[in-house]
Amino acid sequence: MYKKTIFDNGLRVVTESVPHVKSVSVGIWVNIGSRDEKDSEAGLSHFLEHMLFKGTSTRSALDIAKEFDQVGGLANAFTSKECTCFHARVMTEHLTRVTDLLTDIFLHSTLESEDIDRERQVILQEINMIEDTPDEQVHVLFNQNFWTGTPLGRSVLGMAETVAGFDREDLARYLKRRYLPSKIVIAAVGDLEHENFLNLVRPPFEALPEAGDGLVRIAPEVRETTAISYKDLEQVHLCLGTPFTTAVDEKRYIGAVLNTLLGGNMSSRLFQEVRENRGLAYSIYSFISNYADAGLLGIYAGVGPERALEAIELIVAELKKIKREDLKDSEVKSAKEYLKGGIVLSLDSIDNLMIHLAKNEITFKKRVTYESILSAVDEVTPSQIVELANRYFNEDSLSLTALGPWPGEDIQEGSLKL
Repeated sequence: MYKKTIFDNGLRVVTESVPHVKSVSVGIWVNIGSRDEKDSEAGLSHFLEHMLFKGTSTRSALDIAKEFDQVGGLANAFTSKECTCFHARVMTEHLTRVTDLLTDIFLHSTLESEDIDRERQVILQEINMIEDTPDEQVHVLFNQNFWTGTPLGRSVLGMAETVAGFDREDLARYLKRRYLPSKIVIAAVGDLEHENFLNLVRPPFEALPEAGDGLVRIAPEVRETTAISYKDLEQVHLCLGTPFTTAVDEKRYIGAVLNTLLGGNMSSRLFQEVRENRGLAYSIYSFISNYADAGLLGIYAGVGPERALEAIELIVAELKKIKREDLKDSEVKSAKEYLKGGIVLSLDSIDNLMIHLAKNEITFKKRVTYESILSAVDEVTPSQIVELANRYFNEDSLSLTALGPWPGEDIQEGSLKL
């Protein structure tokens, strides 16, 4: 059973009871991410996420780690471009203890300067690790080029030069300015009762003062870009992309089906044509990155430098085929079944249920049932996919970023035209 409570300060608590399990997944979410940072703050959201586990006024970092272990819990945190989450899953009997622990690190972290200096080195190594992993680095470069000049274009990790300069005052000021009740959603799913859970979170969180932060997200402008980054590697890593549906677009389910049949699984067009039929790539796939007011459909491939241009031509050709209504009912049906299977299988995890509950509260301020999602996927038709493709796969829409030993040949004019 789903229930929701809104405190007077604007903080929201959402729960869903799943009586047949013997565990609970709890998450404290903040609708703040890397896109909400100023240029000088790049990486602060992620840095703060790390720091909240480093000690409170009553618990050291070791105490926190030991307590999670003592309850047999699985705890973690993550930062994205639009939100930050601190979450844990424990047996039902430990719900009170883990809620107290999550509340303590969220509200009472001390942000000691010595801890900040130590964690800074960890994050700088994390940044360096991405640079040593070309199939990840090309995505960072692609986002920088695609969302040029906007916070969406920056890595969630920030930049080495900004991370190197953060101090305690920067983190404390950002925490106070951004982690406001109206931005917070506490979600819990599993073997629990809503009122009992409210008794755990209401006293500390309802006491938070209501405040506004003046934050206004501005939808980014996108322009076609082609960027080649030369690097001594065995492969050329390619990312191509075009603007696409947002997280709230009513056509987002059509987009999900399109993405699946294009490059979302092993029977998809790109996998079959580029890998299976041509042997050009071991890894090739398409993906969707969507936000509250923007979105992109991207395609990644790692190919030998001598066949990079051929791979690009094949990818563009597959996009054009979809525009020309070259779709079979059977492949659309297969893509829909694949999506529905993933949705249904995810229901076996209460962590997934908690994430789904929280994200929809943040995005839509309401519960979105799995039944409604399955129904929306079922209703997608081939003609709707073609219409969406023609809406987004158009002249001057496709951007390209390449990383590696580019063969030296120029991208021919018109070769990226859709």
